[in-house]
Amino acid sequence: MKNARFSGLPRRIALAALALAVSAAATSANAELKVDITRGQVQPMPIAIPDFQGPDDRSANYGRQVAEVVSADLARSGLFRPIDKKAFIQSPADIGVQPRFGDWRLINAQALVNGRAEISPNGRLTVEFRLWDVFGQQQMIGTRFRTAPDNWRVVAHRIADKIYQRVTGESGYFDTRVVYVDESGPAARRIKRLAIMDQDGANHRYLTGGEHLVLTPRFSPTEQEITFLSFVDDRPRVYLYNIDTGQQEILGDFPGMTFAPRFSPDGTTLVMSMARNGNSEIYAMDLRTGNVRRLTNHPAIDTSPSVSPDGERLVFNSDRSGQQQIYVMDMEKGNARRVSFGEGRYATPVWSPRGDLIAFTKINRGQFSIGVMRPDGTGERILVTDFLVEAPTWAPNGRVLMYFRQPRARPGQKKPGPKLYSIDLTGYNEREITTPRDASDPAWSPLKR
Repeated sequence: MKNARFSGLPRRIALAALALAVSAAATSANAELKVDITRGQVQPMPIAIPDFQGPDDRSANYGRQVAEVVSADLARSGLFRPIDKKAFIQSPADIGVQPRFGDWRLINAQALVNGRAEISPNGRLTVEFRLWDVFGQQQMIGTRFRTAPDNWRVVAHRIADKIYQRVTGESGYFDTRVVYVDESGPAARRIKRLAIMDQDGANHRYLTGGEHLVLTPRFSPTEQEITFLSFVDDRPRVYLYNIDTGQQEILGDFPGMTFAPRFSPDGTTLVMSMARNGNSEIYAMDLRTGNVRRLTNHPAIDTSPSVSPDGERLVFNSDRSGQQQIYVMDMEKGNARRVSFGEGRYATPVWSPRGDLIAFTKINRGQFSIGVMRPDGTGERILVTDFLVEAPTWAPNGRVLMYFRQPRARPGQKKPGPKLYSIDLTGYNEREITTPRDASDPAWSPLKR
C-alpha cells in the first residue's frame, strides 16, 4: 500500500482484499470552508457534484455512479445539500484543472467536487477527485484511487469520507457496514436471521438462514467478526461469526442470558449478562483463554454492559435502585455508581467511540426514547421519541446513531414492523435506512481498514 497525504497529514489506507492504492494531489492549507457540526441545527452546505468524467463510455459510467454515491452519502449526513445538476452553468467536461468559480457562485454553491474515472488497459479503475472552495477560489483536497472496477462503490464512500472530514474536521463514516436482525413472518412464528449491508443499504446479503432465532449482533473492533446470541433447541448460545469466511463457532452455552455479549474495544474480551443461581450479573469472557470472571456482585438484575473506549470503565443498567437505571463502574475496582436520574426507566446503554457520551433507551409513560448523556450523567438529551424506539448503535465517528423504530398500529390496520433509522447528535436529521423487510437490532461496524 502507498501512503496518502491529505491537508498535510499522512494517512495509510489499507484494503487487504481490495489492494486499493491511493496517491494524493496538491492541497491548500489556507481554505476556510468549514461546517461546525457541534452546534444545534446545522444549515446544510450547498455543494455541487457533477458527474465524474471519463475518456470512454465505460469509464464515464463508473464516474457517474461514483458521483451519485458521493452525493447521496453527503446528503444523508444532513450537513450537505447537493445542488440539482440542471442548475449547473459550467459543463463538467469544461471544469478541467481550474473551475470558473463565478459560474458556481451564481448557483450559490459553496463547495464544488469534480472528478475523473478511467479504466486502464490492464483493467484497473482509476478515480481522482478535487474538492474546491468556491468563494475562496482554491482547492481543499485532491486524491487519486486505483483499484479493481468492482470496488467503485468503496472508492465513492472513501471520497465522501474525505470530503466530510475536510469540511467538518471530523472523521467520516460512509465506508462502513451494518449488521442487523432481518424479521419476517407472522408475530406468532417470527423468523429472525442475520443480515449485513453497507451503511447506505447497498450490497445487502443474509448471514444466517432463519432456522434458529438470532438476537442482538455486535461487531468486533477488528470488523471481520460479529458475535450474536442464537437459540438452538431452545438453548441460548453465543456465536462468533467471521464475515469474510462465513465460518462460525460456539463460544459457549450461557443459560439465562438476558442480553447478547459485546466486545471490548481491543476485541479480546466479551462482556455479557448471565443468570446464575437465579441472579443476573455482568461477566467478562477472555476470548484467548475462555476464562470467565464476574464483574458485578449484587442481588439486583444487572444487564446490557458496554465497555468504554479506553477499556477502563463499564456502563450497564440495573434495577438495584428499584427500577432500571444506568450505572458506571471501574472494570477492575468495581465501585458502581448510578448516573441516570431522569423520570422513567433506562436501558441498553452503549458507549460512544469517542468516549464523550453514552447513548441509551428510555421508557417513560408508555413512550420509548433514544437519548444521550455524558458518562457522569449530566447533559441528558432526548433525540427521538415514539411508540417504540430501541437498540441505539454508534457510527464509528461518534456523531450519528442508528436504531430501530416501530410505530403504534392504527385502529383496524395491521401492526407495522420495525424499521431502521439513523439520526445525528443534533436530533434534526432522522432518516430511514431501507431494508428488504422488517429490521431490528442494528450494529454499526468500525471503519474498514
